[in-house]
Amino acid sequence: MKTESFRGRDFITLLDWSKEEVETILDVALDLKRRYAVREYHDHILRAKSLFMIFYNQSLRTRNSFEAGMTQLGGHAHYLEPGKIYTPALPGKEVAYSTERVSDVARALGRMGDGIAIRCYGDPVDWVYGGANELMRNFAYWAEIPVLNMEDDKYHPFQALADVLTVKEKFGGFKGVKFVMSWAYSPSIHKPRAVPQSAIIAASMMGCDTVLARPNDMALDPELIEACEAYAEMNGASFEITDDFMGAAEGAHVLYPKAWAPRQFFKPPVGQDDVELAQQIFDSHKEWKATTEYMAQADPQAVYMHCLPADRSWEVTDEVIDGPQSVVFDEAENRLHVQKAVMSLTMA
Repeated sequence: MKTESFRGRDFITLLDWSKEEVETILDVALDLKRRYAVREYHDHILRAKSLFMIFYNQSLRTRNSFEAGMTQLGGHAHYLEPGKIYTPALPGKEVAYSTERVSDVARALGRMGDGIAIRCYGDPVDWVYGGANELMRNFAYWAEIPVLNMEDDKYHPFQALADVLTVKEKFGGFKGVKFVMSWAYSPSIHKPRAVPQSAIIAASMMGCDTVLARPNDMALDPELIEACEAYAEMNGASFEITDDFMGAAEGAHVLYPKAWAPRQFFKPPVGQDDVELAQQIFDSHKEWKATTEYMAQADPQAVYMHCLPADRSWEVTDEVIDGPQSVVFDEAENRLHVQKAVMSLTMA
């Protein structure tokens, strides 16, 4: 376990953290989860601390797990909704009397509290891939308190931590675990890449044999693929990309099918801003769906995972998500514990 102080550090992507540091976060999360289970109060850790949460997008699990986590740690989470405050904006994006420079918001909140958590992707940045991550990093540049990424258009690091914590609990570790992150069909193309990209980063970093299954049109960020390949080599594990949905599931221990948008959906220079083409690409792969037949390809002890909300009947059948192999609510609960761990380490 890495024991030197993590205090004051931003948490924007796992790529900024070492494997040993992530192992420490998971150890702290398990300790806090044990305390929560036996109702051992730990409200001294962040007593009288404040977390400012800025949500450009709606949320169920993220908002409530952060609010509950801060309460259990003895602090308070402030919910800030752009439009109800002056919307934080980057230079050149200002609108008179409705926005405020990120630099000003970050420095003002930094004088009043102990952390800033932000969720931003998609419509608030006009689906410019990387635009929300740029905004997040601008906050981190100006704020003198930790900035925590509650999901942007590239990364969802807290979800990834919950994913690998769940894997650790179910399989006792990561070596020899075949972790399959797969695309799945949804009628909605408005799906960021953050979850699948962070899932494969976390799985390969921790040493799983990681498989990315997707139609050829659904390729993910090549820079992140390169990072996953490097993690796999570091761990003596494997990293594979395939367009075979059912084949990828063979012998898998973790099956994680979820929709994300094709490159063509995003604005240039990454994409083509072609909504019609993106929808056609989606609709040509409706067979990519988690069914009982799909789960039968996997190891008998395999688990079904999803970040939620799942598009039931499209991404997954009720028989799977409500079935005995589903661990989606264990995974959702683990959001609470990993977030408490990161806040305890960075904000105390």
